[in-house]
Amino acid sequence: MSFTSYTSPPSSQPSQPAPPSAGRREWTALAVLLLPCLLVSMDVSVLYFAVPFLTAELEPSSVQQLWILDVYGFVLAGLLITMGALGDRIGRRRLLLSGALLFGLASGAAAYAQSAEMLIAARALLGIGGATLMPSTLALIRNLFHDAKQRGKAVAIWSSAMMGGIAVGPVLSGALLEHFWWGSVFLINAPAMVLLLVCGPLLLPEFKNPAAGRFDLPGSLLSLLAMLPTVYGIKEIARDGLAPRPALVLAAGLLAAAAFVHRQRTARHPMLDLELFRHRGFSVSVLMNLLAMFAVVGCAVFFTQYLQTVRGMSPMEAALWNLLPTLAVGGMAPAAAVLAQRMDRAYVIALGFVIAAGGFVWLSWLEPGSALWFVLVASSVYASGLVMVMSLGNELAIGLAPPERAGSASALLESGTELGGALGMAILGSIGSAVYRADMAGVLPAGLPSAAADAARETLAGAAAVAAGLPGRAGESLLTAARSAFTDGLQSAVLGAAGVMACAAVLAVLLLRGLGRPGAEGEAGAAGVAGAPEAGGAAAAPRDAAAPAGTDAPTGADAPTGADAPAEADAAGTPAP
Repeated sequence: MSFTSYTSPPSSQPSQPAPPSAGRREWTALAVLLLPCLLVSMDVSVLYFAVPFLTAELEPSSVQQLWILDVYGFVLAGLLITMGALGDRIGRRRLLLSGALLFGLASGAAAYAQSAEMLIAARALLGIGGATLMPSTLALIRNLFHDAKQRGKAVAIWSSAMMGGIAVGPVLSGALLEHFWWGSVFLINAPAMVLLLVCGPLLLPEFKNPAAGRFDLPGSLLSLLAMLPTVYGIKEIARDGLAPRPALVLAAGLLAAAAFVHRQRTARHPMLDLELFRHRGFSVSVLMNLLAMFAVVGCAVFFTQYLQTVRGMSPMEAALWNLLPTLAVGGMAPAAAVLAQRMDRAYVIALGFVIAAGGFVWLSWLEPGSALWFVLVASSVYASGLVMVMSLGNELAIGLAPPERAGSASALLESGTELGGALGMAILGSIGSAVYRADMAGVLPAGLPSAAADAARETLAGAAAVAAGLPGRAGESLLTAARSAFTDGLQSAVLGAAGVMACAAVLAVLLLRGLGRPGAEGEAGAAGVAGAPEAGGAAAAPRDAAAPAGTDAPTGADAPTGADAPAEADAAGTPAP
């Protein structure tokens, strides 16, 4: 289906009715949608504190321990596009509720896992469930909120919940582990999923694309073969440096990605509407999200290590302080939505990147003995800017996508954030590690065994362990040098992030200017694809009073208009007249 099926009516025709406003029911439904959003983002980080406890009980090998940590994110990233397209076909509410059931059952299996293999399998099932939940929540927001201003606020709240879940995960994990066994970090998902299963059918509308055609199974397999090796290769290179095996895996993923794009261009019923990328507003929004998550994930690793290893905080104490910047910027996403109603959102997004760059430059002055407030305020500044960027980018992309393709559009946004996070960890992590190793090369004590010297050169944690085994001033001197080297690496990484943010601000102005002027409902703009939907998408279309009751077909503001009805024209790839 192409954008040409969504042409705006000629100006000589009577103006279409304004899109309906959301009421109490829709806002209550949004609160229900935040449950899976919070839990899926929390599950990315909830295991950080539980690893020592489950390791003691399940005794996984080093390889198994890595898979316990990573398999959830790998499966989630690999299936996002598949699940987004599936939701467009079988119904987004149906997919969401099915995913909630799977997520709850997998959480119980993970909580009571009796072996490392069982826990890995349960975490993989959690990834499948998470992949069904994430694109469904954002796509349903597109169908619940047809008014552009209300949708902007709703997406801002959704974005804040996503960021908050990642920060809350370690804190909640630490609190539970002080009183319960390690499986409790998974079991907390079950009540929320039960609540979603009860409230979802009552509050959430069903929506699917009646002209989507058959599910593209070969395309689904290619998307999995593209995302999994790509994310895995990037993470392995970030962890162990450039080596033949992860490089080959990454190359295989990129080849599969090229094959996937070719499949989507030639398939009779493609999973994705590549016409979305012909609209610069959508494609640039995906890029902006990728760059923002690049900075978030790439620098979060350094921030956590700084609190624990340089400042000597316990994991729970570090998690609580790490939560403070997130709480401090909780209102930035709604504020950005309000600001975007008064000025071109290109400048608001650029402002967010500039604020983030300023926060990173501030962090570049960090020293091992800097006051704690210095770190927290700088982190709050860059987090504020990135929350502005991601909330407005999500809202713009979802507003530009036709309602029938909201699931696929949401999956593309989520896939971009996953890739951005992996790239941030790889590139910024590599910069910090390279500076650390260079600084440590000339400060190791003479006579140190080669294994200990290698450990001290590789990571700050390794240097701390080696220092603990050295006598007196030798150990203190090594630890001081390692902390200084780590801080130098952090300074280099955040300066790199600041440079990327500055370039992103320029790109936002150049590529998005004019697509989001205040008061202009047509965010597609003259520079977009001819016939692109208005900001409200098909929401401004006449209501389809003939839709039969009890069906899953979109009704009212979500109904496809005009020539979208004939599935034959769409299936053949011919634009409807």
